[in-house]
Amino acid sequence: MTSMVSSRKKQAVPMRRKTRSAGEIANRVIAYVFLLVLSAFVLLPFVWMFLSSLKRNNEIFTVPITWLPTDWQWVNYIEIWQKSDMGTWLVNTIFVAVLVTILQVLTGSFAAYGFARVRFPGRDTLFIVYIATLSVPWQAYMIPQFKFISSLGLVDSLWAIVLLQTFSAFGVFLMKQYYDSIPESLSEAARIDGLSEYGIYWRIMLPLSTAPIASLAIITFTRTWNDYMGPLIYLRRAELWTVQLGLQSFVGQYNADYAAIMTGSVISVLPIAIVFVLGQRYFVQGIATSGMKN
Repeated sequence: MTSMVSSRKKQAVPMRRKTRSAGEIANRVIAYVFLLVLSAFVLLPFVWMFLSSLKRNNEIFTVPITWLPTDWQWVNYIEIWQKSDMGTWLVNTIFVAVLVTILQVLTGSFAAYGFARVRFPGRDTLFIVYIATLSVPWQAYMIPQFKFISSLGLVDSLWAIVLLQTFSAFGVFLMKQYYDSIPESLSEAARIDGLSEYGIYWRIMLPLSTAPIASLAIITFTRTWNDYMGPLIYLRRAELWTVQLGLQSFVGQYNADYAAIMTGSVISVLPIAIVFVLGQRYFVQGIATSGMKN
């Protein structure tokens, strides 16, 4: 009798495992389907924008909607350079976005190291106050900021945009959360070996921070590239316009040339897509590991 009960138990265990694994598979399939539908919903406008950039102007808003162009107009990507000053806009935007990204990574990581590893009176209070500035809307200090930049004589200069975005409380917060997850014993061992705080930051902390640095760089580059209000306020001359200002002017000038507008929009989005595709692995890893403590 005992042997029969034990054999039934042995038979029941695999059945439970099969049932559980089938449920897990079903849940995973449902999750994948949901993510695919959500991804298609998010990407659909970009697909339509790209396909519209390859259509004739009178084909874009046809009823019913035709997704694929009847005649692929690759010449739109040549004419956009002739109709607009796209080259100048892209050069200005690349200059500002790359320089701001480099400066924010350096200042953010360096300040975060001070908050995470250097002990000084009022450190935690100062960090909380600094991070609290994230809750202050830009419109609240926009005018004082403009008066400060004007006093420096930097209005109508790309350096005004660079100076305003050199420091970021979000970058400090992101990097500090990651530094807190690195064991303190590494820093203590380096100090015993005679390494200074600057040496610890440069030779130990930065090499270990590839993922959060990539995350901060992607976020900063994207935000700076898409910035419209800053260039609108500080840049007056057309030769200093960024791609967002230039496209707005182009839309006002060619408001009926929808194919050219879509072409310019695709060109403006393409650098961000390339940067994200190249760094998405580090971006996800950096966001996932920030805030984790060993």
